[in-house]
Amino acid sequence: MSLLGIDVGSSVCKAAAFSEVGECLALHMREYDLVCPGPGQAELPIRAVWDKVKEIVSSVAASTGGDPISAICVSSMGEAVVPVTRRREILADSIMSVDVRGMTHAQALESGIGIEAAYLINGNIVGPNFSLPKLMWIRDNKAELYDHADYFLSVSECIAFLLGAGPVYSESQACRTLLYDVYGGDWSDALFDWSGLDRSKFAPVVPGGTCIGQLATTPASELGLTAGIPIVAGGHDQCPTALGCGCVHSGMAACGLGTFQCISPIFEMPDDPLAMLRSGLNIENHVLSGLYIAFIYNQAGSLVKWFRNTFATDHRDLADIYDRLNLEIPPSPTNLLVLPHFDPPQWPTYVADSSGAILGLKTKTTRGEILKGIMECASLYLLPGVDALRELGQPLKSLVAVGGGAKSDAWVQINADIFGLPVIRPRNSEAGLVGAAMLAGMATGVFQSAVEAADRMVKTERVFEPNVSNHEFYVDKSRRLAAVYPAIRGILS
Repeated sequence: MSLLGIDVGSSVCKAAAFSEVGECLALHMREYDLVCPGPGQAELPIRAVWDKVKEIVSSVAASTGGDPISAICVSSMGEAVVPVTRRREILADSIMSVDVRGMTHAQALESGIGIEAAYLINGNIVGPNFSLPKLMWIRDNKAELYDHADYFLSVSECIAFLLGAGPVYSESQACRTLLYDVYGGDWSDALFDWSGLDRSKFAPVVPGGTCIGQLATTPASELGLTAGIPIVAGGHDQCPTALGCGCVHSGMAACGLGTFQCISPIFEMPDDPLAMLRSGLNIENHVLSGLYIAFIYNQAGSLVKWFRNTFATDHRDLADIYDRLNLEIPPSPTNLLVLPHFDPPQWPTYVADSSGAILGLKTKTTRGEILKGIMECASLYLLPGVDALRELGQPLKSLVAVGGGAKSDAWVQINADIFGLPVIRPRNSEAGLVGAAMLAGMATGVFQSAVEAADRMVKTERVFEPNVSNHEFYVDKSRRLAAVYPAIRGILS
């Protein structure tokens, strides 16, 4: 019997079936584009995404006849919510985290309840990217839609709901709304009272890895699967990704190198949560009971894609374009300083009115140096967060690199050198899918524990050790990079 993991991102959905020893039996994906109904607005076309999900699951199912799927688990990006009815109807597209709507509501929360008080409830740093301000905007600007919706579900829970599961919120996805009490383990009365949102429109919260229903007859027939297959709660995609990296103990961290570069450290609840806040670090439920996770991130992969589309138009074959570009990357660190604000940064704080910058260019600067400078500074931007964890008594022992960027030896080595830590690259870089499959197996008795699941499903391909002299160079470069934004912020827009 095989385990099916589904992951829905902002631009691509993926599904894969895995054997009980981590062999990928089939993997399919589909791309899609966000809808931009107005300036600064971005929506996920959820009906089209649902059609894409059905396509990839059908393709996976057709490839696993000899090892039929025994359980399903879905993960997705956080913050975005989908209005649905009890009859499992989708009412509208999903407003994304980068959408500017809800900005004034986020500011009202910051000045009303306050950043510290909100953090001592939810564990996240108040910002317009979360669900709460966008839901208030929907209520105030699209009252008919708000009233008609029986539930607002995260994208992962919406897909599970359409498959036949009950309406629920996984703990990690509930955290991304800003309405969840991460310390109390349920929706927050205080935040619902302040916002005026209708609590009945928010489904019960369950831990990741909980069985939440069975595959219904209609979607089963559409997908070529057997009705009654257990559906298991997944979570905010970075949490199953961390699990799929084998991060089952505190001190371990995933390093996702995709559209976003996201370092996701695992830890136990700190004695002083506000010390985490002062370092710009959030606290969110991991998909494993008793463990928590934070996110240190930026849009690194988007910058690399921008570089490809802007400076590598001479290569038409996208299959090998990154291999070609990696050959141009110089072995030594660069002196370029790249401010990675090409899109509004969301960590450690949301900055809506900034722009990117590349400093230190000369006529002899090569294309490979610019690419390496982008990779370096995108990672250097995250170094203060990793340093803060050590100062808070939560030091990282290693990183596990996954995602499309993890295929680049150069980029993985850059991260080892910058953070001064060994970086492990697993054989299967699709850790989000692996983690979802692990949750499906843990919920249905295939694995007796997360440790057993990791031992059986996660295999190491290579370990990248840090270069000490390069690390010392990057520590100094980090200080210089930190001075860039304060020096030029007045002229950026």
